[in-house]
Amino acid sequence: MSDNLNSDNLKVEEEQTNLRLDIFLSERLPDISRAHIQRLIGTHAITVNGKPGKASYRLRPGDKIHLDIPAARPLEKAEAEDIPLDVVYEDDDLIVINKAKGLVVHPAPGSETGTLVNALLAHCGESLSGIGGTMRPGIVHRLDKDTSGLLVVAKNDLAHQSLSKQIRERTAVRKYHALLWGRIPFKHAVIDAPIGRHPGDRKRMTVMETDGMPGEGGDLPAGVREAVTELRLMEHLAEFSWIEAILQTGRTHQIRVHCSFAGYPVVGDTTYGGMRKVSADLLRGAPLQTVNALLGALHGQALHAHALSFDHPRTGKRLQFHAPLPEEIGDLVDYLRRIDEAFEF
Repeated sequence: MSDNLNSDNLKVEEEQTNLRLDIFLSERLPDISRAHIQRLIGTHAITVNGKPGKASYRLRPGDKIHLDIPAARPLEKAEAEDIPLDVVYEDDDLIVINKAKGLVVHPAPGSETGTLVNALLAHCGESLSGIGGTMRPGIVHRLDKDTSGLLVVAKNDLAHQSLSKQIRERTAVRKYHALLWGRIPFKHAVIDAPIGRHPGDRKRMTVMETDGMPGEGGDLPAGVREAVTELRLMEHLAEFSWIEAILQTGRTHQIRVHCSFAGYPVVGDTTYGGMRKVSADLLRGAPLQTVNALLGALHGQALHAHALSFDHPRTGKRLQFHAPLPEEIGDLVDYLRRIDEAFEF
């Protein structure tokens, strides 16, 4: 339907069994808030196997979810909203935010309000860079809705241009902590694999096979972009891996796509294979109930932007910031660490 945002079917895979419908859709529709998804379910714009769904419905393998979401009226400008922010640092040129999980960065169809941009407009007033346009003022880089952690926002064009250049030239450093399924067999690796839109699901990204056939001038084919992620093992925790990921490029869902491509998806990631439950065999007799409860409490991927460093756009001084883990990720990691020590994995 041309007047709708989309009219698609999503199929539920085995690893998404027992996931709530609203949580599943919140992950698959990253630009739409969970509250708005619940409203759409309530108006029967989202159905399961041809019948009206409920937000609390637990998915089963093979379920077909149909989306018929009306297109939102285009907004000309984001509006200020009084939404709490965790401000790590602020001056006349920039502001560093510790973004909460579940917060969309900027307005988009289906999520026109309640975003980080709306909160920034209330906090900063009109003092945000205009380079990103009226819907993305000050936004230099983004985090996925369900990824928490550090993000820098430009208050003027000088700062925006400088920060964008530092990210492009890889002098700005962005480090993440992530919990992966499985015990990775390396201490350090660099995944250099181009990413593009998934040909069968436009809401997902995927590693693209280029067959050694770049486009004109040696570039990658249209729609495919270079993507490089550095992974460092910090410790094995039972049958999981606690890693640091360092972005060399910044593509949509990059860490999540690359970890899944390597065979070790990010825990809690419903889109790229990280939504699972542990079994008795996996934990070698360790208590399952607590682990599965902690996994369920994640409500999104166990991925956190914990460190950010760059040169100040005006003074040139090197700035470094760190953000503590969200409680739900920290609780899971701490418990897995205790299991690992107690059961001698």
